[in-house]
Amino acid sequence: MTAKKAVLQLSIHEEKIRKKAIVTVSRFSGVTSITMDDKSGKLTVVGEVDVPVIVMKLRKLCHTDIVSVDDVKPPEKKPEPEKPAPPIPAEFITYPMNYAYQYNPHHAYANSYYYQPYGNCRVVDEPNCVIM
Repeated sequence: MTAKKAVLQLSIHEEKIRKKAIVTVSRFSGVTSITMDDKSGKLTVVGEVDVPVIVMKLRKLCHTDIVSVDDVKPPEKKPEPEKPAPPIPAEFITYPMNYAYQYNPHHAYANSYYYQPYGNCRVVDEPNCVIM
């Protein structure tokens, strides 16, 4: 079933009946929105509903006429802009480990020659660079 917009003319003379009419229509499954114009007595129902069933229920409360029933067009989707490609991450090139200097528990011996912050590897920012 497609979404419909139904405009109904209600003859409402009391506030109590107006509230009952809105509550009655809101209990139907598939109702998206309900608006009521108090001056003209027009009730607008939007959603995937069966309009004759709504009219039968409202006629138990007050005199009801169908003014118009239209199909609701789905909103047009705007094309989303393309997202830029994520940056290429830096490569890690590893070398065979020298197990004699893999772990040095004495910080006094960890000078700049043997101490490497990333283990035994080197960070390369250029993606096409090959180091042998």
